[in-house]
Amino acid sequence: MIQSIPLSAMSNVSHGFFTRADGTSTGIYAGRNCGLGSDDLRAHVVENRGRVADDLGVKRWNLLTVHQIHSAIVKTVKTSWESGAVPEADAMVTDQPGLGLAILTADCTPVLFADANAGVVGAAHAGWQGALGGVLEATLDAMVALGASRNAITATIGPCISQAAYEVGPEFAETFITKDPAYAAYFIPSARDGHHQFDLTTFTADQLATQGLAEIDTLKQCTYADATQFFSYRRTTHAGEPDYGRQMSAISLRRT
Repeated sequence: MIQSIPLSAMSNVSHGFFTRADGTSTGIYAGRNCGLGSDDLRAHVVENRGRVADDLGVKRWNLLTVHQIHSAIVKTVKTSWESGAVPEADAMVTDQPGLGLAILTADCTPVLFADANAGVVGAAHAGWQGALGGVLEATLDAMVALGASRNAITATIGPCISQAAYEVGPEFAETFITKDPAYAAYFIPSARDGHHQFDLTTFTADQLATQGLAEIDTLKQCTYADATQFFSYRRTTHAGEPDYGRQMSAISLRRT
């Protein structure tokens, strides 16, 4: 797993941006595919998720995910839930030790949050729709409701698709610029006429920068470019493969 230096310095927080390494899946899912929504063998995915829980230091049944729908919905978590009762959301927050909050991605941005002093952590799935729609701000609001302070929260932006690999059409850019003309700064022209390269990482970081956080850490690793470590929806699409895996990013409060 890849770790954030500022989050690693928090003695009561465990976290990881997990890669494809040390998994049971094979073929196009080779490695640690954690996506139950993929067509991979369920037994492989369940074991891969279990290994994430083991590495994070939580019980396997306490590693929690949500049904991600590219929204700004945040789930405040107090207890674990059954696999058949997974809520729809794109972020989770908790003040309960021993619960692992896990986000699945395959090019979108995983963001992990922690206020170690207050004992509150969060995890958000921030694709372009979620980031534009306010999932990051909603996650911070939910953390504050649990007792966190914005100026004490550290946020780490994990591996996602880089601007060099993220070509978008004119309608995509128009959606952003219509909301705020200043968002034109996140687009540069691509090789194709009328198309652009979008900088999701910087957009995410700048959205967080408006929130008065203690620290924003950005890992700056591209999921598209590094097939050894990461799954990528866009890389799979370009390769004409029938499906793709998902990597997991997770955070928890340690039991004391």
